Amino acid sequence: MTNIVFDLINQFGYLAISLLIAIENIFPPIPSEVILSFAGFATHHSQMTVPWVVISSTIGAVLGALILYWIGTLLNEERLEKIFDHRMFKMLGFKKGDVQKAITWFNKYGTGAIFYGRCIPVIRSLISIPAGTAKVKLSKFLIYTTLGSLIWNTVLVSLGSYMGEKWEMIVTIFEEYSFIIALLLLLIMIYGSFKWYQKKIKA
Repeated sequence: MTNIVFDLINQFGYLAISLLIAIENIFPPIPSEVILSFAGFATHHSQMTVPWVVISSTIGAVLGALILYWIGTLLNEERLEKIFDHRMFKMLGFKKGDVQKAITWFNKYGTGAIFYGRCIPVIRSLISIPAGTAKVKLSKFLIYTTLGSLIWNTVLVSLGSYMGEKWEMIVTIFEEYSFIIALLLLLIMIYGSFKWYQKKIKA
């Protein structure tokens, strides 16, 4: 699969980068770290330039994010409430009202998470779904997503260009970073669940 990606980038340049990043945002067969750092390295032996690689990859990232945002809009409050009304979720202590609370919280605090989330390997793609579900204004979503993606893409493409033939070292570093982020998120979720359960007992 990796060789196919490299061949596509070498053959179709910017178009391949945009499409690959769009696909990676929806269903990541190959991490963006690999695509972007290799694309940065490819600027040394092709007519591609770092600025245009960043622009084309950002276009792809925004397109992929928009598809996930649209999927999120299909998971409206009503449908989510039906899911949470299932006996299994009731046994876990969830109520219909919890859905509204979650959406209200995202509307109040979560829009900034779209920007920061685009720079975190584990959640950079999935952040678009709750944004759609919470009906974040499309213009605001596009601004945060574009800026966050631009930073992420600029860093990785620039590093790939700077490292040259040693671009794969970047992938290794970011894989370790992804593991640390995933671990931190898991710990936060466990802690949050524990605090939520404590409140349920006291209520």
